[in-house]
Amino acid sequence: MQAWVIGNWKQNPATSHDVNVLLDDLLTAINAEEQADTEHPNSRCQLMVAPSYIHLAAVSTRLKNSSVLCAAQDISSHSASTGAYTGDCSAQQVADAGATWTIVGHSERRQYHKESHDSLVQKLSHALAQNLGVVLCIGETQTQYDDQQTLEVIDAQLAVIKDLLIQQPELISSLSERFIIAYEPVWAIGTGKVPTVAEVSKTHQHIKQKVAGLADTAEAITVLYGGSVNADNAESFAADAMIDGALVGGASLKAESFLAIANAFNRVNA
Repeated sequence: MQAWVIGNWKQNPATSHDVNVLLDDLLTAINAEEQADTEHPNSRCQLMVAPSYIHLAAVSTRLKNSSVLCAAQDISSHSASTGAYTGDCSAQQVADAGATWTIVGHSERRQYHKESHDSLVQKLSHALAQNLGVVLCIGETQTQYDDQQTLEVIDAQLAVIKDLLIQQPELISSLSERFIIAYEPVWAIGTGKVPTVAEVSKTHQHIKQKVAGLADTAEAITVLYGGSVNADNAESFAADAMIDGALVGGASLKAESFLAIANAFNRVNA
């Protein structure tokens, strides 16, 4: 299975100039690495970045002829196309801006925007209707982790897939191609706290089994880890067979650290 390393830029960088500097650094380094590694042209993990809405079109244009994909950080739950929803961007709009994937259900959206189960089902449906792949984020809080409720919380969050497939059973056959699950313990995001590789591996195994059961399919789904992933700890995560890549926050804002994480997964696949 191909590994994925996805950079979630969140509300960064602040200016178009800084976005272009980041892209210059990233694309220059990628081109140099690709030219140097002619022995393993198909072993590299898939890279993707998710800029904020205001930079989405510009970033997707810059990445058009590169190997890096572009994703939106969210889409509207109210409409897949247009409507009177001030401040929202629809799946059709972000696809038109050049995104091929979207992040859905990030813990910061759940916390600050009070996203509900039903709204997430709608977002999944809208994304797939516009041919966007979906990176679905799930994860438990510190309290839930301390109370040993991780798997229970994850099962409840994964139920959005079950409800989506009840509405659109035809999606089952393409689930592994159009969905990525990102397991991000809320208590590990931006805190420097990191679960052990063994904990993450066990949780990922549970997620894969749960999704296979929900979709009644033997196709393995890609499951990434996110939460204080950096250049120093990426290799330990990459070495575990249950961890298919990483959803990266702060470390994706520097080309050097982002590609160091990617290269940790490249070495495993080589």
